Amino acid sequence: MSIKRIAPGPRMSKAVVHGNTVYLAGQVADKAAGKSVAEQTKDILSIIDGLLAEAGTDKSKLLMVNIWLSDMSTFAEMNAVWDGWVSAGNTPGRATVEAKLAGPQYTVEIAVIAAV
Repeated sequence: MSIKRIAPGPRMSKAVVHGNTVYLAGQVADKAAGKSVAEQTKDILSIIDGLLAEAGTDKSKLLMVNIWLSDMSTFAEMNAVWDGWVSAGNTPGRATVEAKLAGPQYTVEIAVIAAV
């Protein structure tokens, strides 16, 4: 079975497609780094949409999502954006935890697994 790597870099690929499954690396805000949790979440979900499209799938086929927040008190703010984005009737398994992220400018990181 083939493996397709999307946006490979020296440490990781942004996404890897194997069989009928796509695995996205943890995504952080590109344009909204340092901004609010809501803005970072919107930015990340836009990145995820693009990577899923490049892999030949979309958010309606999400299987599992892991979300890391630098401060769990922002859970509701993140969820307000998430709830408007996630495909109704196709909600994935999901875990959300508080964690120290790669830098202080990042408050949200999201990784997803989806069917192709």
